[in-house]
Amino acid sequence: MSQLPAVIIDGILYASWMFIIAVGLTLVYGVMKILNVAHGSLYALGAYTGSTFVGYWLAHGHAPMSSYGVLLIAAIVVGLVAGMLIERGLLQFMYGREEIVLVLVTYALFLILEDFTKLLFGVDPILVSEPYSLLGNLHMGRLIYPVYGLVLVVAAIVVGVILTLVINRTRRGKILRAVIHDREISMAMGVNVSRVYLVTFTVGAMLAALGGALTAPTTSVQPGIGAEVIVLAFAIVVVGGLGSLGGAALGALIVGLVRSAAVHYAPEVELFSVYVVMAMVLIIRPKGLFAAPEARKI
Repeated sequence: MSQLPAVIIDGILYASWMFIIAVGLTLVYGVMKILNVAHGSLYALGAYTGSTFVGYWLAHGHAPMSSYGVLLIAAIVVGLVAGMLIERGLLQFMYGREEIVLVLVTYALFLILEDFTKLLFGVDPILVSEPYSLLGNLHMGRLIYPVYGLVLVVAAIVVGVILTLVINRTRRGKILRAVIHDREISMAMGVNVSRVYLVTFTVGAMLAALGGALTAPTTSVQPGIGAEVIVLAFAIVVVGGLGSLGGAALGALIVGLVRSAAVHYAPEVELFSVYVVMAMVLIIRPKGLFAAPEARKI
């Protein structure tokens, strides 16, 4: 029980990082019905680009505090460039096909982007830790945590609040919900569904890249990081319910706390524990905890 505060804090920190990534995945699926395997590669591109930009920025003597803005800019650049190129150059020709075909297409894209990342950034690990250590540490009794962890929590809350407000309180959000419920009727009412898809996928790509950029200062950026992340992101959205923002938040929290408990109490079952939770949820709720009801067409 003495480790319980550490379990909770570690779980929340891990959940905040994974939520930023998973919410982009569930947003794309909710609107476009695409289970985007290449989301992991967009995360990796964000991590590589963020660490490269920050390394260049600091090497030229610029203010270290501004490196946080550089990370954000890197995520936006990756999202805009990669997101728009993928949606306009590939996915728009695949709409209307079966979901399994789209999964295979994005899986092929994942493999291509993995090699593209190696060609662009090389295979040597990249480590840029200045943004992580710059803010110092936070003392909570006997526990010591980097303040940068609080940045991740705040970023996750800001992302969740902005997406919720945009979807539920704005005109564009109402159009987005109309496309989610019925694409054909939306098109008949004059909605530019193609543009909605482009914006949605670009935002999803930005969120994946943002998760990667914010993670870059905390770890060694190296080939293969996208594969591990996409598996965990899938577990989170499956637990919470595909297409549900609230489900992504709850799924991230559940997975984060379970993983944290496993790390502290039973490290040998850390990875296994996440999939046990996913299996248990699917047994009780086959479509996830917050799966949106599907309209049946007659």
